[in-house]
Amino acid sequence: MPRPPLDGLIDDLYYLEGASPYARLTLPPMPGALLIVNLGAPFRIRAGTDIETAEYADGCMVTTPRRAVEFGYPPRTRSVGVHVKPWGLAPFLPMPAVELCDRPVTIEQVWGRSATARLRDRLATADGPHEMLTLLEAELMRRLCETAGLGLVRHMSSVIAATRGAVAIGDLSVAAGVSTTHLARRFKELVGVTPKRLARTHRFAATVLAINPAGPVDWGDLAGRAGYFDQAHFGHEFRAFTGLTPTRYIEIRRRFLREHPGHVLDGWPLPAD
Repeated sequence: MPRPPLDGLIDDLYYLEGASPYARLTLPPMPGALLIVNLGAPFRIRAGTDIETAEYADGCMVTTPRRAVEFGYPPRTRSVGVHVKPWGLAPFLPMPAVELCDRPVTIEQVWGRSATARLRDRLATADGPHEMLTLLEAELMRRLCETAGLGLVRHMSSVIAATRGAVAIGDLSVAAGVSTTHLARRFKELVGVTPKRLARTHRFAATVLAINPAGPVDWGDLAGRAGYFDQAHFGHEFRAFTGLTPTRYIEIRRRFLREHPGHVLDGWPLPAD
């Protein structure tokens, strides 16, 4: 867990090493961003079916996504990463987050070649994962900068999260004393998506994470409790976020459980093979 003030931007820092359970994994959209510093062989990312797969040797930054992202892993992978709150990448970016929406970029594109090379060298020669995480945390502390509008976006995002997306955005703007247009602009600058889109993502993520794939699923009841108009509305949202029907999603989750019981990645990533 990061220390203050990073804890207001970041959920956790992690170290990952080993073989992926599948050569390709799909990550449905989550209400959060991602920063990965790659220390192994390059991995590949495809951010949507209409975008070409790209190779990432030094790592990547992914702002809060609107659609599923596919990761292609080498036989063995090694990286240090950061699970970032929806607004958390903004203080480390030289451009508005919306410019990176559904367009993962390399670390080098954001922080420059020489700075990225120095960071990777320090991480690669560190004495174990704990030191690596400490070094990455220090790098983030060093790069932290003031960001206009961050307090507003952070507070409004926290309200959206607390309600699992079940909040009227118009009510949020009234409570904040700003127009919906201003609120949407700030969110796009710092999160990459509008508050309405972030609310949809929170609702979808909370609903899907509540599913127990090992047992029977009453889709109508699940959709109703999550606040969707009906099961058809839920199914439409499911396909928009994952490219899958709910039934197909459960089949794939059960495959993961069956083939890799107790795996650390079970719960959100899906086999793409």
